[in-house]
Amino acid sequence: MREIDCGQISAVVSRLCIEANRTLPVDVAARIREAREQESRELPKAVLEQMEANQRVAAETGLPLCQDTGLAVVFLRLGQEVHICGGLLADAVNAGVADGYEKGYLRKSMVTALSRENTKDNTPAVLHLELVAGDKLAIMVMPKGGGAENMSALAMLKPSQGLAGIREFVVQTVKKAGSNPCPPIVVGIGIGGNFEVAPLLAKQALAREIGSVNPDAELAELEGSLLRDINALGIGVQGFGGGYTALAVFAASRPCHFATLPVAVNINCHVARHATAVL
Repeated sequence: MREIDCGQISAVVSRLCIEANRTLPVDVAARIREAREQESRELPKAVLEQMEANQRVAAETGLPLCQDTGLAVVFLRLGQEVHICGGLLADAVNAGVADGYEKGYLRKSMVTALSRENTKDNTPAVLHLELVAGDKLAIMVMPKGGGAENMSALAMLKPSQGLAGIREFVVQTVKKAGSNPCPPIVVGIGIGGNFEVAPLLAKQALAREIGSVNPDAELAELEGSLLRDINALGIGVQGFGGGYTALAVFAASRPCHFATLPVAVNINCHVARHATAVL
């Protein structure tokens, strides 16, 4: 049995909060560069150039990539041979979030749902814990901006609607979102499970590496066709038109009850942030 102290977890979470908000993942940056090189229309091409300049400024100055430094979504994959010592795991994560948002001078956006009173330290984080084999703890911090999150949706489709219904729901969700989620976006799709599992699948899908191929051939085909359909909408970069409404579409699925077909769409803006560490 391996022990990991809560203080170590807090320190790593703090670092990841800062890192994720300052540095765009390499795959996302590469896809934005590719979009800029291939975009033929002058205005969206110029906006993509500004996005790349923003990345450089953030890297040079240590400033956040976006003023909305997000709600801290934290995914933990905890090996069953690990014993957490020195406190509670959730408390350690929240302490790390509070520390990172303070040290990194990151905007604290969390408020109580009804009174709208700011919690003053960007906690509580949204915590997802998965028990796995081994003696390690993998931590991924995904700061999620409010504008893109607002454009997400869940549908409890009829099984008879099938793939055609899934396609229509996803495309219409993106069409309705328009320029609100700051495109070019990354689209996460969760299919199956139940009412609470489908949105989680969609959010997890957002962290997949752009350019990776879904190992499920049916889902891979769905991702490709949806990316084409979404980019054909013509919303484009920041709503200025062109061929890049989305940078990528990622789908994940789970078995579901035979009477149900849950489908969730979770949207990320072009600042598709996440950072990972393993203890």
